[in-house]
Amino acid sequence: MDRARTDPQALPSPVRITNRDGKSPFVFICDHASNFVPDEFAGLGLDRAELTRHIAWDPGAAPVAQRMAAALDAVLIEARISRLVIDCNRALDAPDLIPAVSETTPIPGNARLTEAERSRRIALAYQPFHAAVEAVLAARLAAGRETRVVSVHSFTPVYKRSVRPWQIGILHDEDRRLAKPLIDALSRLAGIVVGVNQPYSPADGVYFTLASHAGARGLPCAMIEIRNDEISATSGQRKWADLLTGIFLDLEPGLGPAKTNAPAADEAVAPAN
Repeated sequence: MDRARTDPQALPSPVRITNRDGKSPFVFICDHASNFVPDEFAGLGLDRAELTRHIAWDPGAAPVAQRMAAALDAVLIEARISRLVIDCNRALDAPDLIPAVSETTPIPGNARLTEAERSRRIALAYQPFHAAVEAVLAARLAAGRETRVVSVHSFTPVYKRSVRPWQIGILHDEDRRLAKPLIDALSRLAGIVVGVNQPYSPADGVYFTLASHAGARGLPCAMIEIRNDEISATSGQRKWADLLTGIFLDLEPGLGPAKTNAPAADEAVAPAN
C-alpha cells in the first residue's frame, strides 16, 4: 500500500506503464492507484490518517489491476499521485477536478487555488497521465492490434450514510460490447450482487478517461468498481483479480472494429515543465 510520504526524494513519476508490449488485447487503467501527495503540497493540510482513506485514492484497486495485467500479459497504466492533488478521471472543467471537499471532508490545501497553482497540478500529474494513455493506445492501433480498455476502481461501502449493497459494479455508456459479457458472467455467480452503472454511472462524470481515450476511438471499454472492503486484504485482492481474469479469458475475441487513424501522441511519463 502506498503511504502519504513526505520525503521529496520519494517523488515518483506521475504515471507508470507496465508491460507496454503485452500480448493481451486488454489495456488496464488505474486512475486512482496511489494516495501519494508530493511534499510541495504539505499533505494538503490533512493528517496522515485522512490520506489513507478512500478520499485520497481507490484502496485495493491497483493490486487487483496489477495481478490481472500480469496474468493476462496485458499493459497497465497507473496514475501515481493522489486524486486529491488532481483527479485524472475528470474533465478539466469538472467541479471536483481538484476537490475543496471530498465526500464530507474539507481539503484545506485545495481551497482558493490560484490559476497558477491549478496549472501546476495539471502539468505535474494530469497531462502526463493522459499523454501516456494516448501514447499506448495510439501505438497499439497503429500496429493494428485489437484493443479493449478497462479501468479498475474501488468504492467505499458507505457513502454519505448510504449503504452500498453491490460487491462489484460495471459501468458503461451506450457501448455495451465489453460491459454486457462482464455483467452476464458476474451475474451468474452465486452470492455476488452486481451493480449495473452502480454505484456511479457516466452521468456522474466518472467515465472521463474511458470516454476520452477509448470511446473517442470506438474501442470496447468498461469500468470495474469493486467495493473496497472486498479488496482491503491480499486474499480479497487475489480472489477478485483471479475471478475477473477468468472472465476476461473466456470473452469472445473480436468485440468490434477499432479505429486505427487516431493521431499519435508523444510518450510522457514525467511531469511537464
